Amino acid sequence: MMVRMFVLALAVLPGAVQAQTSEAQAVGALDVPVQAVPTRVEPVPQAMGDPTRPRFEVLPAAVSVVPGLLLHGMGPLVAGDTQTATRHFLLEGAGLGLLAAGGVPIAMSGASRRIIGPLYAVTLAGVGLLSISTLANLYGALAPAFPPGEVPRRLPPLELEVGYQHVADPAFSYRHFVSVGALARLERVRLEAGAKLSPGEGNLRVRLGGAYRLMGAPEGVRAGADGTALDLEAAALVHRYSSEDFSLAGGELFLRGRYDMARFSPRMAGSFAEMGVGFAMQSYVYAGPVDDILFEQLLFTFGYGVYLGRGGPFRGEALLYYDHRKDDFPGGIKGGSGVPGFVGLRGRMLLTERWGVSADFQAGSALVGRVSLVYALGGEP
Repeated sequence: MMVRMFVLALAVLPGAVQAQTSEAQAVGALDVPVQAVPTRVEPVPQAMGDPTRPRFEVLPAAVSVVPGLLLHGMGPLVAGDTQTATRHFLLEGAGLGLLAAGGVPIAMSGASRRIIGPLYAVTLAGVGLLSISTLANLYGALAPAFPPGEVPRRLPPLELEVGYQHVADPAFSYRHFVSVGALARLERVRLEAGAKLSPGEGNLRVRLGGAYRLMGAPEGVRAGADGTALDLEAAALVHRYSSEDFSLAGGELFLRGRYDMARFSPRMAGSFAEMGVGFAMQSYVYAGPVDDILFEQLLFTFGYGVYLGRGGPFRGEALLYYDHRKDDFPGGIKGGSGVPGFVGLRGRMLLTERWGVSADFQAGSALVGRVSLVYALGGEP
């Protein structure tokens, strides 16, 4: 439900993105004498040749920071882009409205467990829209200074990775992990498997999952489509804490939406926003006479990212995000939905047709960093 609200909030505001040429430019072109037109045609950079891309201006960029961090449409408004400014104001207002709609009843009810779940989801949706609007505002101010990244037109059907993960957790002594993973793309289906093992302590985390693309072009063959998509995801998780003699196991359902921000405004070309909501049922299984604990967990995430590369073998993306889950190292071993999750920055890119890298940094109740080498199989050589 929250993802649909997010997609609708962004989709209704922009409408169709249309290239427009100003009347002043048209008149100026008519006033140029024929003999003044140069005989030699110089190549025009992509960012300068695209009539939908605004030029970088110092004043709108500065206003996007102050007071633009509070009023997100001020930068485009100063630049004369009233359409983008209006959409920013509406998106920010929608975020504030959802934040109030969820946060006020939570405070007035004393965070009653009978209503905290859906209200907390509404509150997080408001925080997500505000965060996305803030980051989009900053990106739109700086993006005209450089050519935007492009959505990868295709991604390989199979990727394998192996890497190293470091965990700095004050609650546990383990630090070093070996991570392995696999990702398969089959038309509208995506399958994933991953494991992280601390050899010294025997701490092992295994996750198996998959996703079905409900809306949007498949990742393997996007052709000329943008990155807008809606996925239904499911996963199973087992995390064994050998030294502490307990395990965490469970399953989850998740709805994740991505919106290509070029639909929001030409200023946002090369970037995207994500939001997702889900639900997990999990259990702590203890060794000995201690009773197992069954609990449910609200899953929620949102983020803002950029596409890397402009065609060719180099392609990928980077995402700054918030994740509300508590069952991973940076979120801590906590149940319920009343404790904040963690923030992260991740990137995944193919440097050639076969080789790439993946990296992730997360900060919450623990600090987690991971870097992996990626090898792609299938597709065109």
